[in-house]
Amino acid sequence: MNTPPSLPRHVAVMGAGAVGCYFGGMLARAGCRVTLIGRASHVQAIQTRGLHLQTLTFDEHIPLSASDQASAAAGADAVLFAVKSPDTLAAGERLREHLGPGTLVLCLQNGVDNAERLRTVLPDAEVAAAVVYVATEMAGPGHVRHHGRGELVVEPTPQSPALAQALIAAGVPTEISDNVRGALWAKLILNCAYNALSAVGRMAYGELVQRPGVLEVMRDVVAECRAVAAAQGVTVPGDVDAAVRRIAQTMPTQFSSTAQDLKRGKPSEIDHLNGYVVHQGEALGVPTPANRVLWAMVKLVESAPGR
Repeated sequence: MNTPPSLPRHVAVMGAGAVGCYFGGMLARAGCRVTLIGRASHVQAIQTRGLHLQTLTFDEHIPLSASDQASAAAGADAVLFAVKSPDTLAAGERLREHLGPGTLVLCLQNGVDNAERLRTVLPDAEVAAAVVYVATEMAGPGHVRHHGRGELVVEPTPQSPALAQALIAAGVPTEISDNVRGALWAKLILNCAYNALSAVGRMAYGELVQRPGVLEVMRDVVAECRAVAAAQGVTVPGDVDAAVRRIAQTMPTQFSSTAQDLKRGKPSEIDHLNGYVVHQGEALGVPTPANRVLWAMVKLVESAPGR
């Protein structure tokens, strides 16, 4: 009889932004030893006051370790990998020398190909993809504000069930799925429908969907994404149209991650969202005009002088 893997004793979070801090904070709140690795401003605040985790059900300061160095992941049984998609390879290379053989690295990132790219720089790690459904933002240094949801869909690997068990015990609904690629595409479609429009309109989801023409644009974006996924041979699970409608209902006050990036003057992940659909469409001969317009608009805002 196979012995189930033991629960992780130490979890590191590489990329301690809103998503990484939320899930790391939930694990730490449940008693897991957690080390957050992120920007110096957040690290200093967390070292001084703990992580301020403000959710829909509690508002607490959670004591845990924090560092701005990848070496803080040394000895971790599992790593929650939550850097922005453009930083995947560079962050993976910084992490590589500090991981033991077979360390589980769980990708909590937007986009559909980050786990594949990460495996190229972490060949000795056990890299698992995950789909993240959570609405969070950094409300200040070391301060995470949670706006809704918080579940994960995780790729099956030898060690992922043990981490899933720890997450569930910490109050994070977690599912192991054999169709994570399809689930990643389902999440990508939601991001393509909302992220660029929220960023360009500077609006939260609930307000966004009430504006003229927005639902029609979303419909066109979703249809193009489905066509590209089908051309790739991907089965997208569930009722995508209902899922798109549900986002505005369950996260009405949430601004997209792209909107948050542009507000802070940071590069966005748009190349890995609508831009990914555009480039895959080009390669497969699938037209994607709605996604192309949204991708181009966000790139224009990113490059605007004085932004």
